[in-house]
Amino acid sequence: MHRLFRSLKYPPSQLVDSFQVLVAANKAVHLQKIGKMKTRSLYSEIIFNLSPKITRFGISDADDSVLVVLVTTTTDDDDERSRAVADIVERVDGRQVPVAELPTLSDFTQIRKLYKVTPQEEKIGSLLDSVVCKMATKDVM
Repeated sequence: MHRLFRSLKYPPSQLVDSFQVLVAANKAVHLQKIGKMKTRSLYSEIIFNLSPKITRFGISDADDSVLVVLVTTTTDDDDERSRAVADIVERVDGRQVPVAELPTLSDFTQIRKLYKVTPQEEKIGSLLDSVVCKMATKDVM
């Protein structure tokens, strides 16, 4: 039986660095474990955590690149993880690039606009610092 593995597809143009995804995924997993997610699924919770506004995020037909995020558990065996990756690769028409190349796909002007990062913020920290700070504090603001 061919199984479609759940995964998150996200436009890398809206990401500064892979650390952003790690922060969003970690927060989503934590909220899932304590039963406090704001959305119905782990993957939509990751998107919610990444986005300053949920309506502004996601992939579209115009995107020419996509970041695929697969969340696995410690109970998943290596064969299951391998099948998940193979299933995703089979369904995506394109080439794989290392996650280290993510910044080359980023649209920093768009990111500054989406997260409303001011020049003053970038004087005291990096763009990534500003974005992650806004992601972390959006629930309390």
